[in-house]
Amino acid sequence: MKFGIIKERKTPPDRRVVFTPQELVKLKENFKEAQIKVEPSDIRVFPDHAYTDLGIEVHEDLSDCDVLIGVKEVPAEALIPNKKYFFFSHTIKKQPYNRKLLQAILEKNIELYDHETIVDANHKRLIGFGRYAGIVGAYNGLRAFGIKYELFTLPKAETLAHKEDLIAKLKKQIFPPIKIVVTGHGKVGMGIKEILDGIKFKEVSVEDFLSKTYSQPVYVQIDVLDYNKRMDGQVIDFQDFYKNPQDYISNFERFTKVSDIFMAGHFHGNGAPVILSNDMLKAPDNRIKVVADISCDVNGPIACTIKASTIADPIFGYLPSEQKEVPYTHPAAIVVMSVDNLPCELPKDASEGFGEMFMQHVIPAFFNNDIDGILQRAKITEQGKLTPRFSYLQDYVEGK
Repeated sequence: MKFGIIKERKTPPDRRVVFTPQELVKLKENFKEAQIKVEPSDIRVFPDHAYTDLGIEVHEDLSDCDVLIGVKEVPAEALIPNKKYFFFSHTIKKQPYNRKLLQAILEKNIELYDHETIVDANHKRLIGFGRYAGIVGAYNGLRAFGIKYELFTLPKAETLAHKEDLIAKLKKQIFPPIKIVVTGHGKVGMGIKEILDGIKFKEVSVEDFLSKTYSQPVYVQIDVLDYNKRMDGQVIDFQDFYKNPQDYISNFERFTKVSDIFMAGHFHGNGAPVILSNDMLKAPDNRIKVVADISCDVNGPIACTIKASTIADPIFGYLPSEQKEVPYTHPAAIVVMSVDNLPCELPKDASEGFGEMFMQHVIPAFFNNDIDGILQRAKITEQGKLTPRFSYLQDYVEGK
């Protein structure tokens, strides 16, 4: 089995890679029959010589590789026919801008495995960059707060090398006794928590967060039943919410009245209620002035996320009274950070973490006859057709 690590071709440039040089050495040690080739790249966070210095072959031609692995979408013209590909294809939600990519994958008889579709038997995602999205997003949210109130100026995360550097910069700042509400307990939410715990912000209960006043910065991490309630008043369980989201409405307003910053790290399923509505934001008693929407669902459950911001220009202002973008310096503006590729700001850390997960959960499947069904569940296309699990994409492929 020969694995090829492809270079990233998407714009803006992405410096991440699925496998670090050290991780590829480990792969070769653990699986003696594995062969590896790395495509040269002038943007990758690990330069070509970091691979060659460890005996990893770097070569332009990957046509002899069986499995090609990257991070972001591969341009249709760069796809090599009749190969297995792993990358974030951004097609499984029928994203219009990538329809032609999926069509090309089928036409070229490529087996596509999307990193998002790599799940265990309970359909829980096994790998991803969510933790690093949370880490960088939390830093960016606190940086936006400092800018909004002219309290301090932090460097952009992309200028720092590691998570520890972000924490060190934040620890040097003096924060007023702010309250931060965090949604989500998945990888993103726990990444946010890593930063807040790292700078010694105090975690408090929902009840205390809503009712008490503090002399230090505090945060609360809430889950779906903390910010949604059944319309009939019943209190059931998480499963009921996931099965019957149409029976729920947002109960987030109680947090808007006491929070200064909202850090969004939740997963928002189809049919689930809006979380933070425009009416909440324009209410006289709304206290939220900074929204770090790390989940970044544009025109989704958070009313002020009207666009994805960029690493180059990460924050903008949102005016609830007119539901439009304004300069973040506008006195009535909510400051929004909605960068949709946050892990790109910590490419080395993010690559190291991703490679460890890929090594643990995916690579063994190539050598144990996929005993756990990892590859079978993740496979989107095969022999020029959609696999049964992803047959729902057929109308998308046909442009209907």
